[in-house]
Amino acid sequence: MKLGLGMAALGRPGYMTLGHAGDFADRSPEAMERQAHAVLDAAWAAGVRAVDAARSYGRAEEFLASWLRARAIAPGAIAISSKWGYRYTAGWRSDAEQHEVKDHSLAAFEEQWRESEALLGPWLSLYQIHSVTPESPALGDGALRAALARLRERGVTIGLSVSGARQAETVRRALELRVDGVPLFGAVQATWNLYERSAASALATAHERGWIVIVKEALANGRLTSRGDFGPLRAIAVERGVGPDAIALAAAMAQPWADRVLTGAATPAQLAENLRALTVTWDEKLAAALAPLVEPPESYWRTRAKLVWT
Repeated sequence: MKLGLGMAALGRPGYMTLGHAGDFADRSPEAMERQAHAVLDAAWAAGVRAVDAARSYGRAEEFLASWLRARAIAPGAIAISSKWGYRYTAGWRSDAEQHEVKDHSLAAFEEQWRESEALLGPWLSLYQIHSVTPESPALGDGALRAALARLRERGVTIGLSVSGARQAETVRRALELRVDGVPLFGAVQATWNLYERSAASALATAHERGWIVIVKEALANGRLTSRGDFGPLRAIAVERGVGPDAIALAAAMAQPWADRVLTGAATPAQLAENLRALTVTWDEKLAAALAPLVEPPESYWRTRAKLVWT
């Protein structure tokens, strides 16, 4: 199954998905852990076998680790990925002035890898630099690249997630990075959705090179759900008998270069709706009808930057 579960909305009380505050009756750590487990249970029962977390997703790694152990999930039975490079700073508040701080230094990697490994050790097969942009020092830091290569030699795939209007440029730079003649990266996680498709060509090249290509934000932080501003998508979804989220996820899964497409479901009911994407038959008529939704990358990312954490 191409569909995987991303835990950005499940590990912390505040996130920038539209309507996020209404997804949790109780946002205490204990209640959110129970809800995360419920979503993970529903995903596992449906056949989802890939889960993505990050150090900056509050307690997402902790919630995932407790679920893996409680359900006795064997390491080889599920693909677990996480990310380093942002530190969670909100103090379990949804109204915090600052929710995370970016740090792509070698010291941050070494500290956060120890934390991720302590929680997810035997399950963690992919570790990614979080939200790399062309301006990030990560790609040019020789000492960091050497440390990442040593982790790769231990059998952990090294990847990067990218964001911003220049995602394609970042991916192309990463494709050329070598350490001792060996490609450093083997995976990329990028935003692709019906509004923002600018990285497609670079992602196709990564896929051709054998990288794992993971699509994030396929629902545009809720804009491509019933809570959003999706315009003509509503009529198409009604015609197909599914929700707009299912159409948007089906669009991402239809991309031949996409190995995994993450749903950011925060409740079992949302996950059930998202899974209806598997029933959507993608065809040229549907692709043509949705083509007008594309936005210029700069416009898309400006809109995203204005989303409120709730």
